[in-house]
Amino acid sequence: MKKLFQIITISLFSISVFSQKIERIEPENWWIGMKYNTITLLIYGKDLSDLQPSISYSGVEVLTTETVENKNYLFLTLKITSSAKPGTVTIDFLKNNKKIITKNFPLLEREAGSADRESFTQKDAIYLIVPDRFANGDPKNDRFSFLNEKVIDRTDENKRHGGDIQGIINHLDYIKSLGFTQIWNTPLTENNEPNYSYHGYAATDFYTIDPRFGTNADFKKLAQEAKKRNIGIIWDAVLNHCGAEYYFVKDAPEKNWLNCTDTKMRTNHLKSTITDIYATEIDKKEYTDGWFDGHMADLNQRNPLVSKYLIQNTLWWIEYAGLSGLREDTFSYTDKDFLAKWTKTILEEYPKMNIAGEEMSRNAAQTSYWQKDKINTDGYECYLPTLMDFSLNDNIVSALNRTESWFSTWRDVYQSVAQDYLFPHPADQMIFTDNHDLDRFYSRIDKNFAHWKLGIAMYMTMRGIPQFFYGTEVLMTNNKAGSDGQRRSDFYGGWKGDSKNAVNESGLTDEEKKAKNYFSKVLNWRKTNSAIRNGKFLHYAPQQNDVYVYFRYNDQQKVMVVLNKNTEDVSLDLNRYNEIIPNSIHVKDIISDKAFEINNTLTVPAKTAMILEVSSSL
Repeated sequence: MKKLFQIITISLFSISVFSQKIERIEPENWWIGMKYNTITLLIYGKDLSDLQPSISYSGVEVLTTETVENKNYLFLTLKITSSAKPGTVTIDFLKNNKKIITKNFPLLEREAGSADRESFTQKDAIYLIVPDRFANGDPKNDRFSFLNEKVIDRTDENKRHGGDIQGIINHLDYIKSLGFTQIWNTPLTENNEPNYSYHGYAATDFYTIDPRFGTNADFKKLAQEAKKRNIGIIWDAVLNHCGAEYYFVKDAPEKNWLNCTDTKMRTNHLKSTITDIYATEIDKKEYTDGWFDGHMADLNQRNPLVSKYLIQNTLWWIEYAGLSGLREDTFSYTDKDFLAKWTKTILEEYPKMNIAGEEMSRNAAQTSYWQKDKINTDGYECYLPTLMDFSLNDNIVSALNRTESWFSTWRDVYQSVAQDYLFPHPADQMIFTDNHDLDRFYSRIDKNFAHWKLGIAMYMTMRGIPQFFYGTEVLMTNNKAGSDGQRRSDFYGGWKGDSKNAVNESGLTDEEKKAKNYFSKVLNWRKTNSAIRNGKFLHYAPQQNDVYVYFRYNDQQKVMVVLNKNTEDVSLDLNRYNEIIPNSIHVKDIISDKAFEINNTLTVPAKTAMILEVSSSL
């Protein structure tokens, strides 16, 4: 009987041990030589809270083991000292002093020069891609039975269409030929939501590329192949929210892992509550803590474990894939103290790293609040290098569409740029024709090709870092205003059998071909001109002749940009511009390829942009 009892006890113990399974360790690895060398591993599985992790690896110390409300989680904090060598750290998990689970945690060698990696600046031009809508390079990954959304339907603007990482790799030479030096993809991480998952902003696994886009290895390959072509990859980081199907939403470690878990209250979208000196606490809370959407759970970055998780995830992707920059989504919706910590930590590890924050406000005073070195009245300091310039975006469209003005139809652009005094680093703004959240540029200007060329010339020569949405080069449009699905329509030729192809130009109209040629010509020239890449900016108030004139210049080069919206030629008296150029100069118009002399008067053809390289005075 006693022996039988012992057998039963051993069997029950075996069942108990077997039921304890580690499903995730995040991050899955780290690197030696990182400044951020104290990391907290999120360990997830069934009933793990009574396990005691043990490590014996030279140079790696266990600082703390933390349990939380949910018994399915352990948080293990390690310090990787300067003496640690690359290798595999064995983590033993003990129960009652008996080893029941063993996991490996790789410590990797960093890529040479990783900490000093270059990032995007004014010298660059960024190509924005929505991966699902760009090109299907591998149809085998279109569907997976284990994912919630299984339908591929290109006729439905809200369904997945099948674009993937291989499709982007296949188009790298095309992207390079246009003149681009950076690619920003909207999020590629797993979005295992039941519906409307293609856009990527409702992550269900921050550490895994969505299988319908490819694998983590495929993404690293994209970064490596792009680098061979002198193109960097910008990662779209989402810190404010994640998908409602995320494992740590459905099985949260703590009640305060998320905000508003009981009510799922929607955000009020009032960005001004952050800077409003009269704002109530409830208004502030409803902005930052409210859910961005019903299927996007709001993360609580005030929770130290959430904060560490997000910071480590960003660092992990930079190091893993060799990223050249970051774009951060819905910037000010996130806890502002966390944002200061996150930006500071990233820049301490990668001093040259650029981060562009999406503060979707047309108010420059609101936007400039976040830029590094900004002296704010409330004492708040963030370390964000670059902001997205939504003000200029709106005002360029307004100027191109305006038909009458007592001053000039260009006045909104002029006055928008005049707000740059609010920014500590005004040149560090991302300027853009359109993006995945805005109607297509060509649609917004009523498909006026002459105005499109004026706008493109401006975006390629204006102060700031230009970003263009895929297909802008071939006049892609959306007929249904406000439709995200149409804004993000399929790139021409990204699928076999497409009637139009932007790469080989089959099926394109003559106007679309002309647009592509104009676009690539100016953008490729832009890479060669130091005044555009890093020069200063000086503009003249547009007058009733409705011509906007500005200069980009440095000690080596000088460029005069002239934008004439009139339906007739305009003559400019160069006396007005004596502050920067003499009355008589040699110039080359990079659009027409004509070199000529100007003596006192410049004649600007109707509806024309002139980009003049000033070579010398006569």
